[in-house]
Amino acid sequence: MLEKGLRYTVRKQVGAADTALAMGSGDMEVFATPAMVALMEHAAMRAVAARLSAGSTTVGAEMSTSHIRPSAPGAVVTAEAELVAVEERKLTFRVAAFDGDRMIGQGTHVRYVVDRDRFLSKL
Repeated sequence: MLEKGLRYTVRKQVGAADTALAMGSGDMEVFATPAMVALMEHAAMRAVAARLSAGSTTVGAEMSTSHIRPSAPGAVVTAEAELVAVEERKLTFRVAAFDGDRMIGQGTHVRYVVDRDRFLSKL
């Protein structure tokens, strides 16, 4: 059963492939916003994964974030997600990312619970 308060934290060391330069989202070797967003999405997905029924998964639908501080390659970035609202299949998360104890980004993320096979049949 999905209920408010479910949380998950994930950590990642920033590698060369995670930079804005490598991802094409900028021209500097700093942690890219798309990489931060992906880490936040991963934390949200994992926060509820163990509570889903067999054959179900979640898919990302909406992300609203700020990316307020840079992080260098080699830094260990942490992303946290907390489920703050459940409306039938719609799940809303509060997400945040940190470089050490400094917040580098925050926002909200919406995911939907879907039947895996039915979803893939739409491809």
